[in-house]
Amino acid sequence: MTGDPYERIAAALERMSPAPLAVPDFDAADAFVWHVEPDRLEPVPQVSRIDLALLIGVDRSRDTLLANTEQFARGLPANNALLWGARGMGKSSLVKAVHGDIVARGMPLKIVELQREDLPSVGRLLNMLRASQHRFILFCDDLSFSHDDQHYKSLKAVLDGGIEGRPQNVVFYATSNRRHLMPRDMIENERSSAINPAEAVEEKVSLSDRFGLWLGFHPCTQDQYLAMIDGYCAAVGLQVDADELRADAIEWQATRGARSGRVAWQFFIDLAGRKGVNLL
Repeated sequence: MTGDPYERIAAALERMSPAPLAVPDFDAADAFVWHVEPDRLEPVPQVSRIDLALLIGVDRSRDTLLANTEQFARGLPANNALLWGARGMGKSSLVKAVHGDIVARGMPLKIVELQREDLPSVGRLLNMLRASQHRFILFCDDLSFSHDDQHYKSLKAVLDGGIEGRPQNVVFYATSNRRHLMPRDMIENERSSAINPAEAVEEKVSLSDRFGLWLGFHPCTQDQYLAMIDGYCAAVGLQVDADELRADAIEWQATRGARSGRVAWQFFIDLAGRKGVNLL
């Protein structure tokens, strides 16, 4: 080995205890994605989202989340929110659209996306956000846990905050297909097989109780499905014969075997392509 032994020791100590993370430039963007190994917040110059007015059939959830988010952006108390329910009904789209609407109205608000797999690092992220003067929505999409998943313990740092408490400048929004964040069959299995059935699932099931807002999303009706498509067409000035549009849209959802906001958007993308309309 070559080099000064003291330099080698110093380098080894630095690897064992890395220097504190550099505080990112939060003025560089309104949205960020959290990455680990190494820990960093990467700015997102252009967020993939649709206009809030185009979200049809979720009026109550839209108004509730918008009001909660506006309170938070104004420095007032606000709740963590769990958006749960049917697939493809606009849960994550609503979170991004609400953030975009708040920012467009001149209220400073940042959104940070956190992957479920990175929940164990959330304490380090919260320390970084706590030190900032900005206000943040911490967003985790498609959140759920299996019976042997320990990530839910990390989530408590966001919802309860431990002895320090949740940072006053952070609110947590999550989406899930499951109201209690774990499959019903796992809940029933643990209740039936555990020595103490009540305690076996209480810790995980009660996690969803820590969200102040529960916003449910349910399968849309055919009228709502068609209204979504009409809204998309109107937004880009795409004119199609009403009877033709209705027939094609119904046939599309029949071949998919499902009816949702996502299916409506996919039909609209296909329709715009066939009609030669550029959506950029």
